[in-house]
Amino acid sequence: MLVIQPPNEVFSARNNHSFKMFLAGGITNCPNWQQTLLTRMSREDFPYLTVFNPRREHFDVKDIDAIEQQITWEYNKLRASNLVVFWFAKGSINPIVLYELGMWCNSRPEDHCIVGVDPEYERKQDVLIQTYLARPDLVVAQDFDRFGEAVMMAIRDVFGEDDVQEN
Repeated sequence: MLVIQPPNEVFSARNNHSFKMFLAGGITNCPNWQQTLLTRMSREDFPYLTVFNPRREHFDVKDIDAIEQQITWEYNKLRASNLVVFWFAKGSINPIVLYELGMWCNSRPEDHCIVGVDPEYERKQDVLIQTYLARPDLVVAQDFDRFGEAVMMAIRDVFGEDDVQEN
């Protein structure tokens, strides 16, 4: 598994042909759910999986150039992804994630996505209702364990049992 964070890019034949997953979800004022999910995923070996993780260790929200770079990186990686997973974390309204849900999941029913929402997320009903209206067959995971299980199941489905190795 290869994890890429902004503003980085990896140019290789392996990455060029890998299955790509974007971690869409809260970054500011919320738990580091991305690291929790990546830790869970690292227990298995997915050699041809590239994960785009938009969370940076250090990000200056007042730097206009850094903001443009971040948004452009995310936009390009969302477009390049085979799977987008959305986690609505408590602690923030996640306004950009709400936009991304509409843009990259609910308005594109042909795209594969997984949606999860923290039980304490203050706009939980908005996510549930909007997603149900746009994609009634999409089940929204309502806790992180179910969300993580859905992500792992989707990845296993792509790679098949023979291509996944437990560490």
